[in-house]
Amino acid sequence: MLQQRQDRLAEAFRDRLGGFVREALEDPTVIEVMVNGCGRVWLDTLDRGRIATDTVMHPAAAEAIIRLVAHHIGATANDDHPAFSGILPIGGERFQGVLPPLAKAPAFTIRKRPERVFSLDDYVDGGALTEDQAALLRTALAEHRNVLVSGGTSSGKTTFLNALLAEPAIADDRIVLIEDTVELQCSAADHLQLLTKRTEPRITIRDLVQTTLRLRPDRIVIGEIRDGAGALDMLKAWNTGHDGGLGTVHANTAVDALHRLEDLIAEVTTTVPKRLIAQAVDLVIHLKRTPSGRRIDEIFTVEGLRDNTYITAPVGTTNRDHLDLVSSNERTSS
Repeated sequence: MLQQRQDRLAEAFRDRLGGFVREALEDPTVIEVMVNGCGRVWLDTLDRGRIATDTVMHPAAAEAIIRLVAHHIGATANDDHPAFSGILPIGGERFQGVLPPLAKAPAFTIRKRPERVFSLDDYVDGGALTEDQAALLRTALAEHRNVLVSGGTSSGKTTFLNALLAEPAIADDRIVLIEDTVELQCSAADHLQLLTKRTEPRITIRDLVQTTLRLRPDRIVIGEIRDGAGALDMLKAWNTGHDGGLGTVHANTAVDALHRLEDLIAEVTTTVPKRLIAQAVDLVIHLKRTPSGRRIDEIFTVEGLRDNTYITAPVGTTNRDHLDLVSSNERTSS
């Protein structure tokens, strides 16, 4: 019965989407579908970046989609609860909906899961990584170093984290993945995927980190570090017997990734444990989105703390004239 209900919801959702948006979600080059309050549909694509389409969605249609998704996940969408996020009933895509009065008219975005898991070799072939850098990353994984992947919105953090999770060095480990939405893909046969819960009673990243410690993980992977309590517990876990962790964080530069952890932790404690951050994070990989594509901007190791300043060492140099691996692959295949 449950499966039949889910199938009906999925079919109803497909009907509500309309042909253009449905086809966009089925297009492997489309990363994200965005519908603004004016109804204009925008797409973020692998090969052309963000583009405006000629399609305009009626506000009533956009609102119907938002309310249908809310119904599917058991959330409330009305004047008192005008914003929510969840997972679509089709392919697990990430959905964010906004209703008036937060916006003049209903608006939403749909972020697709990666269609393909790229490898570190793909990044090397695309010019985004050097052979030496890829070798160092593989060594870091084999030695159970803790790796933080940073970057801005839609910079390719999750795609790169999936590339690390596809490496043979972790294939024999027991890995617990902690996420808000299902985006990570892991090559290890022994892995467990845990999701937060935003409806009451809420289950947070911190709750899942604490649960994970009792699930006998070899590695703890956080899809996105976004709250102070979860960040603090993650660092403590990484630093006390659960090394080899991986995670992503929003930041504008590689060193800002460490400062971002400080800012998050400062939300829950008066004393920011910079020494803990320096001890727990071994490697930072920063990705950047540019007009010409997504690229790996910087990689450095964290060597410690001196005079309250992080000691870092760059890992080789990235070729900043190259496009990111996805754009390079698209260029090669065209």
